[in-house]
Amino acid sequence: MVKLRELTKTTFGSTRLENCRQTLSRTAARRSGVNELRTLVRKQPSSRPCEAEDSKHSRVQKTALRIRSLNLVPPPFLHSGGGVAAVRGNQRAVGVLNFLEEAAKRLNSVDPVRFTISSRTDTGVHALSNAAHLDIQRRPGQQPFSPEVVTKALNTHLKHPAIRVLKAFRVPDDFHARHAATSRTYLYRLATGCSWPNQLPVFEQNVCWALPTEYLNIEAMQEAAQHLLGTHDFSAFQSAGSPVTNAVRTLRRVSVSPGPASPFVLPQESRRLQFWTLEFESQSFLYRQVRRMTAVLVAVGLETLAPTQVKVILESQDPLGKYQARVAPAHGLFLKSVLYNNFGPCH
Repeated sequence: MVKLRELTKTTFGSTRLENCRQTLSRTAARRSGVNELRTLVRKQPSSRPCEAEDSKHSRVQKTALRIRSLNLVPPPFLHSGGGVAAVRGNQRAVGVLNFLEEAAKRLNSVDPVRFTISSRTDTGVHALSNAAHLDIQRRPGQQPFSPEVVTKALNTHLKHPAIRVLKAFRVPDDFHARHAATSRTYLYRLATGCSWPNQLPVFEQNVCWALPTEYLNIEAMQEAAQHLLGTHDFSAFQSAGSPVTNAVRTLRRVSVSPGPASPFVLPQESRRLQFWTLEFESQSFLYRQVRRMTAVLVAVGLETLAPTQVKVILESQDPLGKYQARVAPAHGLFLKSVLYNNFGPCH
């Protein structure tokens, strides 16, 4: 290296040496995607040209995200650090929020970025499309990031392969991802026709509840589901540990229907395997409400309960009853969508 430097000085002189150094520096930067991203984040041009470049005040930028997360690790191993755990209440388990906030440190906000997520799910529950908001405080003179830069920066630095930011949006300062949601839809997947869970295709084992039966009385489940529709006190379907004191909720829609065929099922397996889908829509749900309602509807499908008994359970408001205390496994549940008024892109 010393000989090369001396040769360069002798042959080209100090001016050309400096030019070579600059050229090498630019080449190295182009080869590094991370460096390109850092440059883009630091020098993002203004999306509002009318804003003064020399502002003396820090600018807070509120951004909403659509997020997808998939629990790829069987529940017994979630606490070993390999899975995506959930965050509920003030608990700070290693979960989706923690990975997002770690990635957001690369945005160089004046204050640490904190995410507010629309729906806090249990360990093992998947999210096809969750929503969250974050506030990014830029330093004086710096312009707001574009939504594309926020999306690219977070996905570049997310350290869990099962979490992905789908899209970012600029939102008003008073937007709140949890309180502003007008509708949430959860989807639960069931599988019948396998005597043991390990008889499922490997890619289905952690994304549905395998029932050890060949038959479900779907008509009885659909009849029972009608008793849950409307506005009720759902205390009977709320698990202990919830900080919510008002258990009245309005269930707008509940359906029980055949699910789509799995692309992971071999032809010889498809003759006996059948998938079923339960969907629940409400503005908000109680803690584990969907999983407990699912367990009761499955009991009806197995003809352990009569459809009319679901109404009796609901009106009892007793969460410790024999059947309503059962909770369907988390890995069959998906947060399907979160909707907002006057926020078209999240629809």
